Amino acid sequence: MDALEGVKIVEFGAYAAGPVVGKHLADYGATVVHVESKARPDGFRTHYPPYKDNKFGLNRSGLFGLSNCGKLGITLNVKKAPKAIELAKRVVSWADVVIENFSPGTMKRLDLDYESLTEVNPKLIMLSSSNLGQTGPHAKHPGFGSQLSSLAGFTNLTGYADGPPQILYGPYIDYIAVGFGVVAILAALDFRERSGKGQHIDLAQYETGLHFLAPILLDYRVNGTVANRNGNRDPRMAPHGTFPCKGDDAWCVISASTDGQWKALVEAMGHPAWGRDAKFATLQGRKRHEDELEQKISSWTRQKTPREVMETLQAAGVQAGRVNNMKDLFEDPQLIHQRQWVMIQHPEMGEMPYHRPPYVLSASTAGPNKRDPLLGEHNEYFYKELVGLESEEYAEFVNEGVID
Repeated sequence: MDALEGVKIVEFGAYAAGPVVGKHLADYGATVVHVESKARPDGFRTHYPPYKDNKFGLNRSGLFGLSNCGKLGITLNVKKAPKAIELAKRVVSWADVVIENFSPGTMKRLDLDYESLTEVNPKLIMLSSSNLGQTGPHAKHPGFGSQLSSLAGFTNLTGYADGPPQILYGPYIDYIAVGFGVVAILAALDFRERSGKGQHIDLAQYETGLHFLAPILLDYRVNGTVANRNGNRDPRMAPHGTFPCKGDDAWCVISASTDGQWKALVEAMGHPAWGRDAKFATLQGRKRHEDELEQKISSWTRQKTPREVMETLQAAGVQAGRVNNMKDLFEDPQLIHQRQWVMIQHPEMGEMPYHRPPYVLSASTAGPNKRDPLLGEHNEYFYKELVGLESEEYAEFVNEGVID
């Protein structure tokens, strides 16, 4: 039996911060229904490549696929009020959980806010995932992941001391928020199991990012230190950086946090004469001469591939890891062993690699077992078989453009 078998979830959302929460729940057996419309399909379908063979298509987006595998896909045009809103509430009455990641106030304007939905489903659990939370002076500010990373302070910490702040790749905080969203829903399900009560979860993605900055936030609060950009360096480690290796754009990261690890690194490099220099013997000395230290280490790493550096140093007890590119991740023996990539046939994209969750429950097999849905693919099955619409009623909703 899957861990979440029998849990029913409806998603009124798009992109990552809402749908990827549902993807992880679907991976362990929840029935998750992704709601879109032809008038407004999920943004990952419409303007977020990659697309299969670089050809745009609503059912050809790899990013939509990764975020929505294992789900049912339906269409519901909420602009066709009031009938669309009435149907949306019938859909919600079927569900245990609603996930939405619209801008604050949107669900209220549609009469689909938590208070309205609990009138048709009193035990409902609803996750509202938004940039800055549902309330507050900035709650309605629009934005994507790059803005959130900047607000949370990550951008100010990324880059070199003499250069500008660097935006992190992609909607970094969206995916941090996903993990918190999954945990919050599971906690709410447990609470409802014990109390019989549902609840509304207000998830501020901005605030989830702060958890990844705890040490430097504490350093400011206790010592008044404002952390800033420092390239790849760390105040408590030397070396701590990325080093060039043999090959085209080939790199390996190396960190030594103790004098013992420094000695192990010197030994693994073959005891070069410079490694016995007294100025490198202590952390303080290595920090004072860090530019020279990095040049010396680079002269050794350039002679080896990233994997050779990594395996040599790890065998000596020194932290080291190759810098993988996207191709490397599909060939990584550890990820292959863990069966991270699940190949499933897709009608428009062919064989598509979907990824399993990063946690495995020993008594419950993890998905995904199904590909992502085509736009509106499960309309008839969901509305008739699960919600209970009669054929005539279903046809009327279709003809009126409510199911569209």
